[in-house]
Amino acid sequence: MTFKAVDRRGSGAIKWDDTLRRLGSDDLLPLWVADMDFPAPGVIQKALQQRVEHPVYGYTLFDDAFYEAIVWWYAHRFGWAIEREWIVPDHGVVVSINTAIAAYTQKGDGVLIQTPIYPPFMQAVENNERTMLENRLVYTEGRYSIDWEDFEAKAKAAKLFLLCSPHNPTTRAWSDAELERMAAVCARNDVIIVADEIHSDVVHARSHQPVGMLADAQSITLTLHAPSKTFNVAGLNTSFAIIPDPKLRAAYRRRYTQLGLPHGNPFGIEALKAAYTPEGAAWLEALLGVLRENIAFVREYLSEHIPQIVPVPTEATFLIWLDCRGLGLDDAQLEHLFVHEAKIGLNRGISFGEAGSGFMRLNIGTDRSILAEALERLERAVEARA
Repeated sequence: MTFKAVDRRGSGAIKWDDTLRRLGSDDLLPLWVADMDFPAPGVIQKALQQRVEHPVYGYTLFDDAFYEAIVWWYAHRFGWAIEREWIVPDHGVVVSINTAIAAYTQKGDGVLIQTPIYPPFMQAVENNERTMLENRLVYTEGRYSIDWEDFEAKAKAAKLFLLCSPHNPTTRAWSDAELERMAAVCARNDVIIVADEIHSDVVHARSHQPVGMLADAQSITLTLHAPSKTFNVAGLNTSFAIIPDPKLRAAYRRRYTQLGLPHGNPFGIEALKAAYTPEGAAWLEALLGVLRENIAFVREYLSEHIPQIVPVPTEATFLIWLDCRGLGLDDAQLEHLFVHEAKIGLNRGISFGEAGSGFMRLNIGTDRSILAEALERLERAVEARA
């Protein structure tokens, strides 16, 4: 399979067409928003074309094939035999996070997060007027780990734990032992786990372990997933929650219904059914090879040409978390260097919380030539400051 970036300018893509408003410049190479520049797999394109040929796009149900595709994917990809009744369709993982917070907590309740973290986690806690309990990850010798003493202390004050697995932005693919320990702590303290596993298909060094499979976690966990990141169909706004416990599932459904979101996106439904197939799985394996080559290219380039910037090992996702502290710049200066001097658009580390200060997040889901140009621009900008 060939993976070639598509020119997305003028398509309404946030990543390419909203850089002026979001980043302050419109002449950037954008390597920020976590979607890829590669076309969705042919099996999805074909399914969508067939659906377009039917000229009515009305209220659409989540049919049997939708649920069967998810059940098949989890058995094939993760070895987890989920049941159809556990699946609750939704319109996006961030929607599900907010729904879960509203369903299981009250104003002022503690919600545990691990920073640096995907910004909508923090926004969901703040917007729902809950108390944010920050378990800051520990970065030593080029690797992030969990401060267990702090995690256990914060769990005692929490009603809900927003777990990001694999973790965004650090790209940690949590080990089985780490997941088991987090689940055990939450079980002891009656803390509900809401696991964002949207990047779980893109794990590089090991197979992904859904936390909801673990004995201590199954009755207290919601697993959130979608084909959006994996197959580059984020704009179709189709996701799902896996909730084995009937009481948690009923509470979630009640809140979901209150939000008035009962129907599906006809194109998102068709995309999911096409993605979660043997054809989709084969495409994914080919994609993983391309992403791993891009990751290796970036690491080698930085080591040879810009050693002041040290990439954190990418265990999962199509993102690289860059430790830029060797440049000796504060966060405002760092942003200026990337946006206005190098003319490349990355996600600011500080936007992932104070724990992200001095870092930048790079999206490598694009052509090697684009990555090479971006790194060359950055090299010249760093040299100009010397």
